[in-house]
Amino acid sequence: MISKIDYLPLGSVGLSPGNALAKVFENQCARYFIDAAFTFDLPLKPTGTAHQQKVWDAISGIKAGNTASYGEIARGIQSGPRAVGWACGANPYPLVIPCHRVVSTQGIGGFMGEDNPGFYRQIKVWLLKHEGAI
Repeated sequence: MISKIDYLPLGSVGLSPGNALAKVFENQCARYFIDAAFTFDLPLKPTGTAHQQKVWDAISGIKAGNTASYGEIARGIQSGPRAVGWACGANPYPLVIPCHRVVSTQGIGGFMGEDNPGFYRQIKVWLLKHEGAI
């Protein structure tokens, strides 16, 4: 099972997949980057609190090309928008559990715990453009 996914900065040296599951993930990523509507199918190692998992389940239902606000997710699971944001920031499976599709009502919102423009927000913008959501 996959326990965590990390984004690496540009210029990072990549490694070849070290096992069959890593190769499957590499292939699925390649398919996603060709077709943003591709749906990942990977065995994930469940982690996080019950609330985080509830948020991640809700986020998993947002299809490529669509977004939902932190408030919309919060209302759907009877939580608060800020708590949804914290759960998004704790998501160990970015891209597979598409927290980049959760946005603020006043703009793009944060990504992976980063509220200011920076590396992760640039990734969020790129992913949303790739999917046709912005």
